[in-house]
Amino acid sequence: MSDDIHSYEPIKGHGLPHDPFNAIVGPRPIGWISSQDAHGKLNLAPYSFFNAFNYVPPIIGFCSVGRKDSLNNVEQTGEFVWNLATRSLAEAMNQSCAPVASDVSEFELANLTPLASHVVSVPRVVETPVSFECKVSQIIQLQRADHELVPSWLVMGEVVAVHIAKWLLKDGIYDTAAAQPILRGGGPADYFQIEPQDLFKMFRPQA
Repeated sequence: MSDDIHSYEPIKGHGLPHDPFNAIVGPRPIGWISSQDAHGKLNLAPYSFFNAFNYVPPIIGFCSVGRKDSLNNVEQTGEFVWNLATRSLAEAMNQSCAPVASDVSEFELANLTPLASHVVSVPRVVETPVSFECKVSQIIQLQRADHELVPSWLVMGEVVAVHIAKWLLKDGIYDTAAAQPILRGGGPADYFQIEPQDLFKMFRPQA
């Protein structure tokens, strides 16, 4: 049986053509984060280490692997906006992760339009059907099991305003598939999308 299982210790390497970790934990939602520095200079960047973590209050988080502009900006302002990356915006999302200088606006690079938010000062992406305005609740530098610090930072934000295109609300219920969110896979260019036929229902057992 052991011959049928590929086992490895990450610290010693995986021994495969591509690290399987990201592919196993996936597909993952994309944290398309808009932010600005203390002087109002805009940034827009996608993060594949992203998810929701709490209901009340709603809290989401993304991880900056390495010190990037988004991290620097949220440290300065305490605010950011999550924008839903959809299939129709996939190319624009991909363009926004180009390795450009910090003085280059990814909004302009990806031909996207900043729209003033209601609560925070950071603008959201007008072309996306869903966005969350967030105030930073915690910034946590990650560490190994032996407590050695890792150059990665988990940014947690409380969602203080939500914007949803009304056509995504079917009888008051948000239609996940209709939004056509794209999800990050594990390969160097792998993405997925959700289709209506992928839906199945399963209710939790009752006490």
